[in-house]
Amino acid sequence: MTNDILKKVLNGEPLDFRDPTFKELFDIQEQNAGFLMKFNNEPSSKIRQELLEKITEQKLPENVKVFSPLKSDFGRHIFLKSGVVINTDCIFADLGGIYLDENVLVGPRTTFITLNHDLRPQYRDIIITKPIHVHKNAWIGAGSIILPGVTIGENAIVGAGAVVRKNVPADSIVIGNPAKIIKRRKH
Repeated sequence: MTNDILKKVLNGEPLDFRDPTFKELFDIQEQNAGFLMKFNNEPSSKIRQELLEKITEQKLPENVKVFSPLKSDFGRHIFLKSGVVINTDCIFADLGGIYLDENVLVGPRTTFITLNHDLRPQYRDIIITKPIHVHKNAWIGAGSIILPGVTIGENAIVGAGAVVRKNVPADSIVIGNPAKIIKRRKH
């Protein structure tokens, strides 16, 4: 059953968090919380890397660097490629999937959110997920917030404190709330 519900959330299918099958996701969150507590209190980078692989349930490239503390509501839907660096105190609400390509840099206190609730009051128990994709060589500045469904293009820069609710084109620099393009790099 767990694989079915995991496929549903990665496919963006709505889920009712009061439905009994959602308990499986709560169980994964509880397990993830234990791994995160160990990760955030572990001084050895080698052991932290092992714990990060338990959190994500993936073999990660050795050159991935994630600094503590790290916060994640789910863990299994964080996908990290070679050369990713995630600075301290970042939050990953990753149920819908967070994909960081090669050499992505993430500044401290960045927040990635892949889920939301249905806007209609009578359906507020429904969770809607949308993945976040950050393409290679992108740099996410400190304190940025990346909202559900956003894609950040290759070589893009998100300025510190930006709230990104729309896709960021490749080779662009965005700043502000809401984030707006201030420059496009030409080749």
